[in-house]
Amino acid sequence: MMKRNYIFVFFFLVIKGFAQQLPQYSQYMLNQMALNPAVAGKDDFSEVRSNSRLQWVGITDAPRTYMLTLQGPIKSKHMGIGMSLFTDIVGPTRRTGFNLSYAYHLKLKDDMHLSMGVYGGVLQWGIDGSKLTLHDDGDQQLLSTYQVTYVPDFGTGLYFYKKKRFYVGLSIPQLFQSQIKLYPGAYKNSKIVNHYNLNGAYTFDIGSDFKVEPSFLLKYEYPAPPKLDLGVRGIYKEQIWLGATFRTNDAASALIGYMHEDHLMIGYSYDFTMTRLKKYSGGTHEIMLGIKFSKKQAATWEKTPAVTETK
Repeated sequence: MMKRNYIFVFFFLVIKGFAQQLPQYSQYMLNQMALNPAVAGKDDFSEVRSNSRLQWVGITDAPRTYMLTLQGPIKSKHMGIGMSLFTDIVGPTRRTGFNLSYAYHLKLKDDMHLSMGVYGGVLQWGIDGSKLTLHDDGDQQLLSTYQVTYVPDFGTGLYFYKKKRFYVGLSIPQLFQSQIKLYPGAYKNSKIVNHYNLNGAYTFDIGSDFKVEPSFLLKYEYPAPPKLDLGVRGIYKEQIWLGATFRTNDAASALIGYMHEDHLMIGYSYDFTMTRLKKYSGGTHEIMLGIKFSKKQAATWEKTPAVTETK
């Protein structure tokens, strides 16, 4: 096993944007609520979606990420509300975030809409000192227990879309650059940083049964270089899809998914690591589950008939 040591502390406490602080997903096009609060209420139904991601399988203390989102419309008010909860674990460090979202949808011409959204919540940052081996024994008292701190989190977004045809979204999570005050004197440069996400997709009809959906996600956080995800899905009868994504200087992914009776969804992706980590990693697995809730869908669910006892 790889030795856990003080380098985790350094990496965790001096975060200034050299690496992405927010969770990363290969199936970004299937859970847009995880990216942009303006997505809340964009459809005529409510939905719950979850992502579970195990990154760099085979490497000790590799990242593990879990996300749960909920969003739905308030049709009479042209509004939407949503919620997201995530946990991101790397070795002895853990980030947990919870937020509530609100969006207002303006109807434009030709069934196009512009949505404006905001979210507010809290981030919990923690580190388990009992899992560390320190370089300086004098610091043992500081890192002998599980240390936790909480910081406020706010973000905003815009979302321009035409249902079942295209969308373009811009979001800025972590607007308020809160300091991460885990240890006295160690947080001058330790803070959450602004992120910028630009994503979009367009759906092309190929006959009556097939669709092709190219998509992209551009991520930027200063001073790290931008990262671009490019993807494409082939969709059969809105029920089965196959696809692939490519992430610059990182990985390529294969996607597969299935929608059961237009309300239960399951998606799976496998990342092929393209960096030097491929010598040690068995790749990355990601599973997405989703369920829709609507009056139309509820009307189609069969109720089990009551069984009466006869003599």
